[in-house]
Amino acid sequence: MRVIETKQLQLGQVNIADIQFDPYSRDDIPQLLQGLRYIHSHKTLRNQVFELLQQCIPVDVDVNNGRPGMDLWSVFILASLRLNLNCDYDRVLELANNHNNLRQMLGHCGFSQHEQYKLQTIKDNIKLLTPDILDQISRLVVGAGHQLFQIENKSLVGRCDSFVFETNVHFPTDINLLFDAVRCAIRDTAKCCEKLGLTDWRQSKYNIKKIKRAYLHLQRTKHSTSKNEEKKQKKIQEIKDMHERYVELCHGFIVKIEDVIPKLDKLLLYRDQLTLIEHWVKHAKRQIAQINQRVIDEIKVPHDEKVLSIFEPHTEWVSKGKAGVPVELGIKVCIVEDQAGFILKHQVMQKLNDVDIAVDIVKETKALYSRFSCCSFDKGFHSPDNQRKLAEELEHCTMPKKGKRNKAENERENSAEFKHYKRKHSAVESAINALEIHGLDRCPDKGLEGFERYVSLAIVARNVQKIGAELQRMALVKEQRKNQRKRMQRQQAA
Repeated sequence: MRVIETKQLQLGQVNIADIQFDPYSRDDIPQLLQGLRYIHSHKTLRNQVFELLQQCIPVDVDVNNGRPGMDLWSVFILASLRLNLNCDYDRVLELANNHNNLRQMLGHCGFSQHEQYKLQTIKDNIKLLTPDILDQISRLVVGAGHQLFQIENKSLVGRCDSFVFETNVHFPTDINLLFDAVRCAIRDTAKCCEKLGLTDWRQSKYNIKKIKRAYLHLQRTKHSTSKNEEKKQKKIQEIKDMHERYVELCHGFIVKIEDVIPKLDKLLLYRDQLTLIEHWVKHAKRQIAQINQRVIDEIKVPHDEKVLSIFEPHTEWVSKGKAGVPVELGIKVCIVEDQAGFILKHQVMQKLNDVDIAVDIVKETKALYSRFSCCSFDKGFHSPDNQRKLAEELEHCTMPKKGKRNKAENERENSAEFKHYKRKHSAVESAINALEIHGLDRCPDKGLEGFERYVSLAIVARNVQKIGAELQRMALVKEQRKNQRKRMQRQQAA
């Protein structure tokens, strides 16, 4: 049985609309919870969000039968909390079981302290949320935020920029990628052999240590800086010999794994484990070939043939030219922010550059928000074709040109309107920094699907927090005025 929210209040349970927060708190949790309370307290908005959450229930699940699981409103709360705090599941579990206001928001009361969450339950339920559903919820949240900020009837002025959202990988080299592949292949093969009673890999841990010693020894070896050409050539040959021995050692274990695969194929009831082993072997063979090509044969490996991570193969090598950051490993994400600070639209830019998506992201944002009329960009989005198409889509497009400008372009970029929007554009860096602080610095989730879900959750959580921060600001102003009146009354009475 799966429900969106338990409708029947329990004895001692506090209605979500009546939950009290400290207006002087400067922590992120009260802001997020106030934003969620605002969504829940408005019936139309709440029903729209619940209808979308209903779509997260798997099609093969009967909502009227089975044991009760987590209601999807609680799943959405905990997922938003995880991204808003940029924390791991362990901290989410601790807060869900012990944070008073959060437990009230989740529908628990003083009489239900025995109702505790489990770590794996939270993990499995948050994975039910899909990027598409989260993007639709984000649009509803933005609409509610525009009403709160009283700009629902005003033109939307956007600021567009991209940043690199890093994947959870180490810096790739040929030898460490080969070590990862062989290590995982030996580990998984040994597990399967142990389950089936085979003794082929009883020394698997020792074998992995043996490969690791060879890898670390090779990793510490440096090229010669001597001016003596003979010494330099001698060191180069020594490094080649070490690579050959390392590759030969790894290749020997791969051959042994391939010999035992037919045995596993006959005995295993499920092919999932065997498919994973074959996956690691394939990666290992590719790395062996590339090491031989690059080091032994001294032939450059094309960038398109390189894999940056065997665990997160969607990782890209991104060089944005930032000072002190020559390269970042991840995928670029583009966002469009409005004048109130809400994220209107985002896009995961897999194998795309800024110049490739400028027109598309504006068209998609206009399709979602018809009042979207102006947008600013930086030089990375510029191309003559983008300038022409965006001038047709927007009332005003602020996009500086790369390189030398002619007379007409100088006049356009020196106009008062262009300068006004260009000065405002730098505020998008603040939005990017806020997103990085609240989750979008490094992705702990696995796979491209987990990456996209993580981005969408961060956008939703940020927009909800934006509403909560404004509500808290209004409550603080009200509280300060109330205290001021009390002080004035005491002074008059004295």
